[in-house]
Amino acid sequence: MADAVKLQRGYYEATADNYDAAHIEREHVVALHLLAAFISLNGVRSVLDVGAGTGRAMRFLRARFPDLVIKGVEPVEALRLRGHAQGILKADLVAGDGTALPFGDQSFDLVCEFAVLHHVRRPKTVVAEMNRVASKMIAISDCNFMGQGPTWLRRIKVGLWGTGLWPLANRVKTRGKGYMYSEGDGVAYSYSVFQNLGQVRTCWEDVQVIATSPNGASYIGALTSAGHVLLVAQSRRADSRRSR
Repeated sequence: MADAVKLQRGYYEATADNYDAAHIEREHVVALHLLAAFISLNGVRSVLDVGAGTGRAMRFLRARFPDLVIKGVEPVEALRLRGHAQGILKADLVAGDGTALPFGDQSFDLVCEFAVLHHVRRPKTVVAEMNRVASKMIAISDCNFMGQGPTWLRRIKVGLWGTGLWPLANRVKTRGKGYMYSEGDGVAYSYSVFQNLGQVRTCWEDVQVIATSPNGASYIGALTSAGHVLLVAQSRRADSRRSR
């Protein structure tokens, strides 16, 4: 695990200068526009972006909501420095790891992440921290491996996931590493937002999953028809607890 983390952070250190130009994924732009509507509807006044990179989402939200308190945590120094050079204060984009957020319980109205969880070996830990720090809502914009590929392959993936065999299949696919590496994305795990849906529901009453990168129609919705989705969870349960 430590080697994968080191490899991924090294990738971002080496590509920091071209990060913004190389990572313009339409699905996350769509997610940001949708999230802006939820921010307005819910009267959100403070936001924490987990794995903020160069602060692109922070800049987008600042432009839309000038009075919003926006903070970001990012473990890679080179990415933080790029964000600072683009006008984000050092006090707003700080060093931090999604597995241990340096903030108190329910200290932000909204905690969000964009394309972070598919780079993490144990996304459940990051989601637990997001649940802990958020008071009004969380938002997850990330991959759904079961909605990627041709129709026949998506059906196989859902079957493997539903029967609990996906981890084994993924081990075979990745030759035991558990992750793939590419020049365009660095270390990436086969991840689906749906894998954390149950965990999110233990903390929030209102949970919506919205397709941001559709891949054809399906009778069972975004699970098999969207390669990327936005999960928005609101209305904290009175008896909510941090999932581990």
